[in-house]
Amino acid sequence: MKLNNYHSDNENLNKLLDGITAEIDDYAKTHGLEASPAGNPLTDTLNSIIGKVKDYADKQITHITKLNEIGIALSAEQNLQRLLERIVDEARAFSTADAGTLYILNEERQCLEFAIVQNDTMKTRMGGTAGPITWPPVPLTKDGQPNCSNVSSYTAVTGEIVNIPDVYEAEGFDFTGTKKFDAGTGYRSKSMLVVPMRNKENEIIGVLQLINAIDAQTKESVAFLRENVALIASLASQAAVAITNVRLYRELEHLLDSFIRAIAMAIDEKSPYTAGHIRRVQELTMIIAKKMTDQAEGVFKDFKLNEDELKELSTAAWLHDIGKVTTPEHVVDKATKLEKISDRAELVSMRYEAMKRDTLIEYYKKLVSEECELNEDKAAEIKKQFDERYNELEAERKFVLACNQPAEFMDDAKVAKLKSISEKNWNDGVGSRPFLSEDELYNLSIRKGTLTKEERTIIENHALVTSKILKSLPFPKKLMRVPEYAAQHHEKLDGTGYPFGKKAEELAYQSRIIAIADIFEALTASDRPYKKPMPISQALKILGFMKKDGHIDPDILDFFINEKIYREYADKEIKPSQIDC
Repeated sequence: MKLNNYHSDNENLNKLLDGITAEIDDYAKTHGLEASPAGNPLTDTLNSIIGKVKDYADKQITHITKLNEIGIALSAEQNLQRLLERIVDEARAFSTADAGTLYILNEERQCLEFAIVQNDTMKTRMGGTAGPITWPPVPLTKDGQPNCSNVSSYTAVTGEIVNIPDVYEAEGFDFTGTKKFDAGTGYRSKSMLVVPMRNKENEIIGVLQLINAIDAQTKESVAFLRENVALIASLASQAAVAITNVRLYRELEHLLDSFIRAIAMAIDEKSPYTAGHIRRVQELTMIIAKKMTDQAEGVFKDFKLNEDELKELSTAAWLHDIGKVTTPEHVVDKATKLEKISDRAELVSMRYEAMKRDTLIEYYKKLVSEECELNEDKAAEIKKQFDERYNELEAERKFVLACNQPAEFMDDAKVAKLKSISEKNWNDGVGSRPFLSEDELYNLSIRKGTLTKEERTIIENHALVTSKILKSLPFPKKLMRVPEYAAQHHEKLDGTGYPFGKKAEELAYQSRIIAIADIFEALTASDRPYKKPMPISQALKILGFMKKDGHIDPDILDFFINEKIYREYADKEIKPSQIDC
């Protein structure tokens, strides 16, 4: 029944009682009963009864109103520890109990674990935000049979409410522990109300135990009022539903977190050369963000991320490379310029070996000719020509293989030399072939790194794919900017970044933080086959150049350096040999 229905019923009851009172007065007047100076006993008795009914109705409405207020408050609490504390606080206040204990059924449903213990007289608060309780749990079975000796386990097993006026006079339960506690502390446990906590599926998830209801006037311990037991049971059920909801929310949140990390791990594992990249970027992102949030003065004094906003940023960092699920592995893993499915440098090397072999065969043919046998000078000349040609081929082979390495910067002279080599021909036994194919020349001529323009476009496309994937997901309100932060980690403040070419005024601090974390991790990572890991000083120098060029946030980089955030990260993730500042 809704709360307004209760108020309506109460108003109707008051109207009915007022009508009854008026009829009694009319009856008394008609029969001359109002003439008694001391009042008419019948009228007084009836009016007294009506007054008590009104008081009871008002009291019940007050209780129901309070119960609804408590239910609303419990439903709004998302922190499980604070929720458990509040359940006991509200139950004790509602029932005027001096003490209370909240037990939660463990996952295996084998015992009751102490969650909250409160006692005003003893000034005791345990569990919840006050810290864990180390008391042993209450087993639900003993010797293979249901444990009905402990009142809390009895309620958990049977689902029955137990209302005891005085535990020292109660029979059927073992209160040895309670009496021992009283003896050691001087406390006197008397009245006790034990209520099962049932969720929406009617499952018992815990037990609420209240001790010593206090009379408002005498301040003495009294029995828990029978008329309040049903309301307290209702409160216990509301509490159970609230606990179940918070647990479900936390479980779903944990599932989402685990799923996100599993995706990140799968992306990293897709390439043996990026294993751990996403995890490290997320870690560094959160170090920077939390330290910025902690600033009470300076540039970032107004930058404050609450718990939900930090969670949102963390999720974005975990998912910033999700678009790489569509990036071909041979592009992601391209360790050398000639690598496709395999490194074609081996084919080039074999080609040169074949030409060296042919040169050697041709030399021996000439050496055994009649002309060379009769002329030593001619033989020496042929030997000289062979050596020059053989050494020329070996030098070219080494040059081509060196050009294949990502660390080799290709200036105009090197590119021109490659082109001249590609114009030469060799015979593969079938026909004449160029020393280097058009595609081999194109890849070997890459000025820096290992990727062609087309391959770099494929790599850069992962940021756009990240945006498309994440925007298709129904993120909750508190994570709604995850797609934005994740997809913008390659944007630059001057608008030359990708995939959207956004400028500074369009980029939140969160996106800028991930960008710096991503660059620093990439520069210092030791698992890239196409480059050596940089020492910290060199990585910071490159970041400094990017700052001057207007690519990254200058304030965040200065903060990153001045607060030595790089060192905190390095101590855990960077090889000692790289830590040079």
